[in-house]
Amino acid sequence: MEGLIHIYCGDGKGKTSAAVGQAVRSAGAGFSVVFVQFLKSGDSGELSSLACVPGIRLVPCERCFGFFWDMDDEEKREAGEVYGALFERAWEMAVREAEKGDALLVMDEAVAACRHGFIKKERLLASLAGKPARLEVVMTGRNPEEELLAAADYVSEIRKVKHPFDRGILARKGIEY
Repeated sequence: MEGLIHIYCGDGKGKTSAAVGQAVRSAGAGFSVVFVQFLKSGDSGELSSLACVPGIRLVPCERCFGFFWDMDDEEKREAGEVYGALFERAWEMAVREAEKGDALLVMDEAVAACRHGFIKKERLLASLAGKPARLEVVMTGRNPEEELLAAADYVSEIRKVKHPFDRGILARKGIEY
């Protein structure tokens, strides 16, 4: 099977849920799945569920930095180092799995991590261009840059029509995280 590149983007709720669904579907079909999250705390319900699915390997991030707009310059520098290393670790794991058979790499919030410079765009694009044939890649996040859109085979935009956050209702455990 020839692996393709997916982007789930937009301002609506469901980008990560779509990526989780793809991970479960792929694992159920015998793929090796590598799942990594950027810019998130690592304590979400989807990660707890994915940890129970045979064939899915989670790549943990040793530190969460919170929202980009809340970071000072030092935290942004540190985040770049941590997220850059996290990308490299996840990419290498996925490439090794693709050498053995069909594999899926899900990089949740990689689009935002790239947009903020935490994952170097040139490195990400080079990796995508040189990916193994049996590696499928899913990336999520808002506002993908044109170069990422051009590299993708699938681009699905999830648009917000209405969201409780607009009424001041914060993220709820088990629903939004």
